[in-house]
Amino acid sequence: MDVKLGNPAPLGLFAFASTTWLLSMVNSGLADEKGITMVLAMALVFGGAVQAIAGIIAFARGNTFPGVAFLAYGAFWISFATYAKILGGGAPASFVGWWLLVWGVFSFYMWIATFRHNTALQLTFLALWITFLLLAGADLLGMPILHTAGGYLGLVTAALAAYLSAAEIINGDFGREVLPVGPYAA
Repeated sequence: MDVKLGNPAPLGLFAFASTTWLLSMVNSGLADEKGITMVLAMALVFGGAVQAIAGIIAFARGNTFPGVAFLAYGAFWISFATYAKILGGGAPASFVGWWLLVWGVFSFYMWIATFRHNTALQLTFLALWITFLLLAGADLLGMPILHTAGGYLGLVTAALAAYLSAAEIINGDFGREVLPVGPYAA
């Protein structure tokens, strides 16, 4: 029996977008730091586990880019929640900065890979890459202003990913482009 798997991208993108939005609200200073407990719950379950499941489905469908993206960023969220909540944090800021920089490097080459995809995806990964650089710089250089800037750019990243999620589900269900995502590169 052949099983046809649905498109996991709308779910994976929304899991990423919503969790990124909540953390970025705290990072930007727009939300109270006490909100981090809700962010950690969201990171573990929705941003982490659900996004990873979307990645597994993408791989099962033969789609490498979303498989890598959803599984990797799902693991990011699970490791973030594990470090902060289960392990209690406590690593030196400079080491957290290196951890964020590693994710910045990964996001950079994922951004390069988007050059064969639509403009909205390219912008999402560009914003994500710079968000990680700002957050890493904040911890590595001890510059809180970069943390705040990373929070605001994280909100932009989340909004772009949420738009892509909506475009994937709406355009897919309508069978045409209702929400434009820009041209696809060849």
